Amino acid sequence: MAASLSETFFISHGSPMLSVDDAIPARHFLKSFGRTSLTDKPASILMVSAHWETPQPAVNAIAGPSDTIHDFYNFPKPLYQLKYPAPGAPELANKVKKLLEAGGFEHVVEDKERGLDHGAWVPLMLMYPDAHIPVCQLSVQTHMDATHHFNLGRALAPLKKEGVLIVGSGSATHNLRTLIDPSDSVASWAAEFNNWLRDSLLNGRYEDVNQYLEKAPFAKQAHPRPEHLYPLHVAMGAAGVNAKAELIHDSWTSYTLSYASYKFSEST
Repeated sequence: MAASLSETFFISHGSPMLSVDDAIPARHFLKSFGRTSLTDKPASILMVSAHWETPQPAVNAIAGPSDTIHDFYNFPKPLYQLKYPAPGAPELANKVKKLLEAGGFEHVVEDKERGLDHGAWVPLMLMYPDAHIPVCQLSVQTHMDATHHFNLGRALAPLKKEGVLIVGSGSATHNLRTLIDPSDSVASWAAEFNNWLRDSLLNGRYEDVNQYLEKAPFAKQAHPRPEHLYPLHVAMGAAGVNAKAELIHDSWTSYTLSYASYKFSEST
């Protein structure tokens, strides 16, 4: 039987260049992830990616190796040649569906064709480069609010007892129109939102994080659309009641793109 996991994670995956560019500090953090951030090797992985938006919660239920979806444009050619053929996890997908439906989420979809988008495979190819661990992906619903996604996580918390690593993959800040590359500085509004998010999480103000649009400074500037923050809410909810948050990485690129990443651990 797989070891029970006590942690969930939110990873800021930033730019697809993370997959190849050693100048991005977060790349080195993710390459050491399995040694420094996780207590046990997962039996399977549930990735909640900002890059899969659906009207209702959806999971991919792939039986064979997952296709690598290159869902980005105008990047260097080598990125489009990268593959991450992780085994699918159809049994996990079915468990996710059943847990969500038991938690009151209706019409959960099992997608038997979709592979892994770059919100999933870019961080995973650094975290687990051998691509041996089965992976299932869960979508976000951008017409719903943060509390909806927090409750998705709550419903999925039992998966940790079966050795499932739950990872939300998005970005702590995500406003593509404000990026400046290269840049050695950080926009004041982006830093202020990032600091608010860090302080709220580390002090257990999870309800404030669920109400970030009303509570956080520069919320709409940091996230014009919510899809890159909602994976955080799923990871936060899946951590369990009174879970403790820990900042495990904090760096910036391109003036406004935060790579802040968090671990949520069950309180003892």
